[in-house]
Amino acid sequence: MDVAVHPCELDDAALMAGCDVRRQRRSGPGGQHRNKVETGVFVTHRDSGATAQATEARSQQVNMRQALFRLRLELARGVRGRRGESPSPRWCARAAGGKIRVSTTHDDFPALLAEALDVLTEAEFDVPTAAQRLAVTGSQLGRLLGQDPPALEAVNRERAARGLRTLVR
Repeated sequence: MDVAVHPCELDDAALMAGCDVRRQRRSGPGGQHRNKVETGVFVTHRDSGATAQATEARSQQVNMRQALFRLRLELARGVRGRRGESPSPRWCARAAGGKIRVSTTHDDFPALLAEALDVLTEAEFDVPTAAQRLAVTGSQLGRLLGQDPPALEAVNRERAARGLRTLVR
């Protein structure tokens, strides 16, 4: 699938336009407010079927923000596209001296993970080739993948299917 803009890179409004959102009351810690107000948020991306939820906060707004971040991670892991320009300006802003720096909680993390996975897929999961294209070292690319265990597992499944050694976290 050719993706002009990866869905995890869309702003909140554009991403929400392609999603179904369900709000629900949740039981458990949080007291009467949580039991009477629909603070739980469940989001489904219509095109990909990716889902995410957040129910831990007492605030619907906080849960919405967390659910959208989790959805972006799911989209980064599950939606592959062809990259025109790589590394992207976002990647270049985060990569210097062969290293990529980003926290797993930063808003850029899902988009950077998606780019790494797209380039790895195009490189047939050959880490040195993908790392060279992304202007980072292979160990830095592996470290980025290791920050998201489900992504690392998926890459390792693909590498094993091709007879390549698995990456360690």
